[in-house]
Amino acid sequence: MSPPRLPPAILIMGPTASGKTAAAMALADRFPVELISVDSAQVFRDMDVGTAKPDRATLARYPHRLIDIISPEESYSAARFRADALAAMDEMTKAGKVPVLVGGTMLYFRALLHGLADLPQADAALRAEIDAEAAAEGWPAMHAKLAELDPVTAARLHSTDSQRLQRALEICRLTGRPMSELLAESEKQKPAYDFLSIALLPSDRAVLHDRIARRFDEMLLAGLDDEVRLLRQKYQLSLNLPSMRCVGYRQTWEAQDGTLPRKELRDRGIFATRQLAKRQITWLTNSFAAESIDCLDPALADTVSSRVAAFLSS
Repeated sequence: MSPPRLPPAILIMGPTASGKTAAAMALADRFPVELISVDSAQVFRDMDVGTAKPDRATLARYPHRLIDIISPEESYSAARFRADALAAMDEMTKAGKVPVLVGGTMLYFRALLHGLADLPQADAALRAEIDAEAAAEGWPAMHAKLAELDPVTAARLHSTDSQRLQRALEICRLTGRPMSELLAESEKQKPAYDFLSIALLPSDRAVLHDRIARRFDEMLLAGLDDEVRLLRQKYQLSLNLPSMRCVGYRQTWEAQDGTLPRKELRDRGIFATRQLAKRQITWLTNSFAAESIDCLDPALADTVSSRVAAFLSS
C-alpha cells in the first residue's frame, strides 16, 4: 500500500508587483483555502502604504495571517515566522482548509521549507574585527576570503553584500565550519506537507519595472511621506531598525531629514524596489524547486487556479 498523502499546502512566491496577492485572493474565492502572508514588511502595524498592504476592506473579506502582528519598534525573525506559520498551517489543516502562503520574503519561505540551521549568535567583537578588515581591504577582498572558507556561500553572494558576507565569515570563524554545510543540515527539517510551489516570474522584466514605477508613484500619491512622518511621531524609531530599512521607508526618511534631496526620492525609491525585485527573482530561480508561471499573463488568476485545481484533485 502507498503511504497516505500528506496534507496539501500551496506557496505563491514572486517578486514585488508580480500580482501575488490578487492570485491568492482568487484562490480564496474558488477553493477551501486560508491565507498566510509571507512578507517581512507587512508584519508591522501602521505600515500600510509603503508595504502595499491590502486595505481593511480587503483584509476583512480575505483575512491574512501574520499581517499587523508587531510594532515597527520590534524585530521579526525567520525563526519566529517559521513557528508562527507552522502553527497557523496546523490550525487550518485541522479545520479542513488548505494553507496558502503568499508573499515575497524568500528567506521566510526557505526557513519554512528547509528549517533553520543551528547557527551561532552574533559576536559583536568578531563583527567589529571583520568590519575593520573590510574597511582596510574592501568587501571584494573579504568575499575572496569567504570563497576560500565556504565557496558554496561565496558563489551566491555579491562581492559587495557586506551584511551577508560579514555573517558568513563570522559563522566560519566561530564554528570552524562553512555556513553552507550548517544550512545543509537543516534540510532535514522540511514540514510534513505536500507543497505545491508556484513562482510568479516576469517574461519581460521591463514590464515588471514599469509596474514597480507605477506602484511607487501610487504610494507617493497615497501619502507615503505622511505615513513615515506619523510613524516617527508615534514610535521610537531609527534607520537601524528592520522596519525602517524596508524599501521606500528608508528613502522617505532620508528625504525628510534632508540627507536625500527630495527631488531624488521617487527615483531612489523605484531603483531600490527594482533591486529588491532582482534579488527576489534570483532567490526564486536559484533556491526553489517551483513551477514558474508568467506573472504578466493577463489570465494569471485563472492560470494559477487551474494549476491548484489539478493539484488538489490529484
